Amino acid sequence: MPDTLAQRTLACTACHGKEGRATAQGYFPRIAGKPAGYLYGQLLNFREGRREYAMMTALIEHLPDAYLAEIAGHFAALALPYPPPQPTDATPATLELGRRLAMRGDPARGIPACVACHGESLTGVTPALPGLLGLPRDYLVSQLGGWLTGQRRAVQPDCMAEIARKLAPADIGALASWLAAQPVPAGGKPASALATPPPLKCGSGLN
Repeated sequence: MPDTLAQRTLACTACHGKEGRATAQGYFPRIAGKPAGYLYGQLLNFREGRREYAMMTALIEHLPDAYLAEIAGHFAALALPYPPPQPTDATPATLELGRRLAMRGDPARGIPACVACHGESLTGVTPALPGLLGLPRDYLVSQLGGWLTGQRRAVQPDCMAEIARKLAPADIGALASWLAAQPVPAGGKPASALATPPPLKCGSGLN
């Protein structure tokens, strides 16, 4: 058996799909092509208890930082095509609310636009900000809900938790529906830098 990272990470692809492309099950996200710094940060979050999923923790709890960085780099380097988005049954009003929040935010409530941190194309920004397109609606809802309830946390200052607490349930549903319905441009490659300074101080990726 070849001693390669592709072989060693078969445990990852059992849930995240062949080569990390994701599967039809909505709660296992695509990891192929995500920024290496983001993937590494999430592996640390699972190992150190800021994110909670028993299977992930069991897989990586004894792995050293350097090896986690190797795993992150392996999946980040995979430039694989995205499938077209699945059809949505969301109403036009719901999709418009999601589009406004993603592209413009809601300044009156102190909610920045998603594009302000995740890139103008919403495909992420190197080295550590993930793309939001190409993810299933159910996964997006669950993660925003996790930020809202404290089940998902990040290095302080935890800017996503701050934002999620300002979102109503209808906002979360609309954002997830609109994001999941968008095609992924430019092969999903993350941008090299943010176009403008980030709107918030954030412990995991912006500083």
